[in-house]
Amino acid sequence: MAGAAVLLVTLVASAAASRDTPPRKIAVVGAGIGGSAAAHFLQQLFGPRVQIDVYEKGTVGGRLATITVNKQQYESGGASFNSFSLHMQDFVKLLGLKQRREVAGKSAIFGGEQLILEETDWYLLNLFRVWWHYGISFLRLQMWVEEVMEKFMRIYKYQAHGYAFSGVEELLYSVGEYTFINMTQRSVAECLLEVGVTQRFIDEVITALLRASYGQSATMAAFAGAMSLAGIQGNLWAVEGGNKLVCSGLLKLTKANVIHARVTSVALHNTEGRALYQVWYEKEDKMHSDFYDIVVIATPLYVGSDSNITFDGFQPPFEEFVGSFQSTVTSLVHGYLNSSYFGFPDPKLFPFASILSTDAPNLFFCALDNMCPVNISATFRRKQPQEAAIWRVLSPQPLERPQLKSLFRSYYSVQTAQWQAYPQYGSRMATPLFALHDQLFYLNALEWVASSVEISAVAAKNVALLAYNRWYQDLDKIDQKDLIHKIKTEL
Repeated sequence: MAGAAVLLVTLVASAAASRDTPPRKIAVVGAGIGGSAAAHFLQQLFGPRVQIDVYEKGTVGGRLATITVNKQQYESGGASFNSFSLHMQDFVKLLGLKQRREVAGKSAIFGGEQLILEETDWYLLNLFRVWWHYGISFLRLQMWVEEVMEKFMRIYKYQAHGYAFSGVEELLYSVGEYTFINMTQRSVAECLLEVGVTQRFIDEVITALLRASYGQSATMAAFAGAMSLAGIQGNLWAVEGGNKLVCSGLLKLTKANVIHARVTSVALHNTEGRALYQVWYEKEDKMHSDFYDIVVIATPLYVGSDSNITFDGFQPPFEEFVGSFQSTVTSLVHGYLNSSYFGFPDPKLFPFASILSTDAPNLFFCALDNMCPVNISATFRRKQPQEAAIWRVLSPQPLERPQLKSLFRSYYSVQTAQWQAYPQYGSRMATPLFALHDQLFYLNALEWVASSVEISAVAAKNVALLAYNRWYQDLDKIDQKDLIHKIKTEL
């Protein structure tokens, strides 16, 4: 009876509220960068009087996480951002955080038996080596990525003027028309071969870069690949103290009510044409629920995902979104690198801080990095290969002891974090909607075409604007198809 009384009072209060007043309560499910950014943008739009509850079953930050080794923290999730990450740059500035000092280090690509491309200290020599091996493929790659990113950057101007999109396909069309939509259905290799990049460059360089970021090869969808390859422009950066500080900082700034609980279901109730959502959650082995005007799902919803959220009372019922995620294992190894494995018997002569790998059949890792802690002092120097250092190994499966012995002469400790990090980007995948119902939104829809911290922030801003425009019935700001032309005039 008590539960029914609460429901009745909530429904009456919601019915009394008009569309001219802001929502009373908003729920965000997930406190990773997407959920944290969504809470921030929603408060910006609706004002500080709206109560925002953020549900998180794990740790705030989600895939932005650290692992502690010898009293120092190291990034185990999203490690860096590129110069195109405008929302992340804004967050860092807003929160008074600092960009982490970069510690220079050279890279190489390992083909399973030997290093097939090595970076030097001399820029012109690096260019000559790339040209000698691959001709002008690198320039053609740069031109392709720059063209894609120039179009994608339109989304920031659209969002600055309040425009939002109810589906992923609508968003992609707004910035890149059918070119971007087609790129979700074609592979990286197909698109690059079309612009004159050689097969050898794709097999040896592009594949290595994609394995380091997505753990996938050049057969993955071209749009996701282009977003990842934007990092080749350089200028990578990270947050001093750890990238996860952005998430906790945004939630603190928003004064969101963080509820550490597992959301199990969202149920629909209606009152005089208004939707009201009942969020059920499990906390300390007990079930609880609360009612919300707006709900944002900022966690994956694919079949078999850890979230396992059900949706009750929706007609027609939501279709299950079928897809699979790429498992990625981060291993932080404190030990001595076996440089002989890479063709350097004397570790003092091994000059590389990062090793990328091709998809040769015998290779069990995607990338290997000599890590710097999240707090870097002015006197910090990167450990030399002959010294015990913290190495991050990215692999599709947990490393077995013989594999660790191959990579390291000896080691003191191994700590791992396993993620369902990214969707497996096939070439024939339907794009989901952001808007599941009137005021029920799926932020993670966008990661099914590309996944990064910045992409999550873009999705968060889109969902917040979509909720705002729908709430106040400003439908001219939703799914506009002619924004490319408007940007030349009104915007």
